[in-house]
Amino acid sequence: MFCQGDRGADIKPLFVKESSLGWRTLIALVLVAGLIFADLRLNNLDNGRALLNTLATPIYWLADLPSRLGDWGQHNLRSRGELIEDNERLERENLILQGRSLQMASLQAENVRLRALLNSTALLRDDVLVAELVGVSPDPARHQLVLNKGEMDGVFVGQPLIDADGLVGQIAEVSAAQSRALLITDATHSVPVQVNRNGVRAIAEGTSALGSLEIHHVSATTDIREGDLLVTSGLGGRFPVGYPVAVVSVVERDPGEPFARVSAVPTAALDRSRHVLLVFTSEQGE
Repeated sequence: MFCQGDRGADIKPLFVKESSLGWRTLIALVLVAGLIFADLRLNNLDNGRALLNTLATPIYWLADLPSRLGDWGQHNLRSRGELIEDNERLERENLILQGRSLQMASLQAENVRLRALLNSTALLRDDVLVAELVGVSPDPARHQLVLNKGEMDGVFVGQPLIDADGLVGQIAEVSAAQSRALLITDATHSVPVQVNRNGVRAIAEGTSALGSLEIHHVSATTDIREGDLLVTSGLGGRFPVGYPVAVVSVVERDPGEPFARVSAVPTAALDRSRHVLLVFTSEQGE
């Protein structure tokens, strides 16, 4: 009897607890249904939802913080070895870019010179052929150039060479695909010139120095001055008339001497021109 009484006392509180839990669940379901109905039909919970979202924002931010910290560490925290490797790679790339920049500067300068050379052809009355320098004479006493145009291109011995600034020289030897040119500054070269200002004629001879020509047999009383432009006179039939040759730099007259000492500086860029023009005169074409 004592045991049965104790068992009945245990069952009663358990029934009360289950009954209370059932009512709570029912009330919760009713409240949820009421809230859903109010949200769908009455739209009275918008302000409350917005408030809840605002209050929950810090919670979302804190929940996402570990992920964002991991991403930040992956992008910003790198090992010393990786940084050294990246630094070496950037140095190599920088060196390559610097080399290309130097090459671009050289190509740009070459382009400027070519434009000046091609623009000068508009002032010529003769046909021309562009030739490229492919070699120079190793003998410092011989001022000669090797060009990439030869007999197959119509090049001939004695043909004049010019650049954008003036007379360069003439062809001395011709092969099938190449030719050798003699500069006006070579000691064996001479060219008939005249003073552009007044037409005084003279002979300009090479001195084996790229920056100097000598004008020989000029009378001490001749009207020639420093700064006068010397152009080809056309005498002898080798060089067409009117091409710039040099600018008079020195005129010295000694008392008692019959001739003046006259020096001139070539107008052509003899030590810098990469491309030259081979001139075909109208007389030669005929």
